[in-house]
Amino acid sequence: MAAAPREHPNVVVFDHPLIQHKLTYLRDQTTSHRPFRALLYQIAGLMVYEATRTLPTAAINVQTPIETTVGRRLSAKVTVVPVLRAGLGMAEGVLEVMPEARIGHLGLARDETTLRPTVYLQRLPRDLDAGPVILVDPMLATGGSASEAVHILRRAGANDLRMICLVASPEGIRRLVSDHPDLTIYTAAIDRALNDRGFIVPGLGDAGDRMYGTV
Repeated sequence: MAAAPREHPNVVVFDHPLIQHKLTYLRDQTTSHRPFRALLYQIAGLMVYEATRTLPTAAINVQTPIETTVGRRLSAKVTVVPVLRAGLGMAEGVLEVMPEARIGHLGLARDETTLRPTVYLQRLPRDLDAGPVILVDPMLATGGSASEAVHILRRAGANDLRMICLVASPEGIRRLVSDHPDLTIYTAAIDRALNDRGFIVPGLGDAGDRMYGTV
């Protein structure tokens, strides 16, 4: 379902047919905001299976209708942190699969002139060190916002941190891996490059605008 490219050992790329099928519809400029949101939600739900493969569990006894047996349950608090606003759609898809997860919020806006991120909202659980933290954002473009988000989460106590995005650029991957070499990035595609405006090409446009119909 997923593999780490030789040139990007910190990155896991999903090659599952359903994910690639849905991603193709997301790329299509004729896909309107309502199906775009649904597709984003669905892809995030599919991707989270692999991204949570190493979550800690503990053995417990459970009574079935037949007898007592041993099962496993998550043994740590899981926190999902979307980068606003586009990350919200992915977070909802993750929560559909893992409703017991907590939600933090990070609001990061990119200055379109300097391409540098500024923080306008930060609402996080106080005990991020209580378990894994999953950062979600559809696009990993320049890597500036993602790197700043990881810095914020580290300072807030996150120790086990991983990121899920839909599409990543080589430049964004290099930036994020350079700044945070222990971070694993899960993505559905590594695209060709960034253009002179800092957008991923071929990409899928501005994910937030396309989600909410503000194109």
